[in-house]
Amino acid sequence: MSGEISLLFIALGVIIILLDLWAIVSVFRSDKGVESKALWSLLIVLLPVLGLGLWGLFGPRGMSPPPSSPEHSK
Repeated sequence: MSGEISLLFIALGVIIILLDLWAIVSVFRSDKGVESKALWSLLIVLLPVLGLGLWGLFGPRGMSPPPSSPEHSK
């Protein structure tokens, strides 16, 4: 029984880490300023569960446009 509970906590931890990584990538892909991105990332890293929840409610929305270059459109 104890081994099953341990595996459950490990699985939950892995899920939280993956969601945090996804949130950090989304923060850096947003169109907000560098300071805002740094503060959100720091909050998510220092408080993984609470930071993820706050980011989901109040975090930056929108994505920055991709780089446009005639070289890349060929």
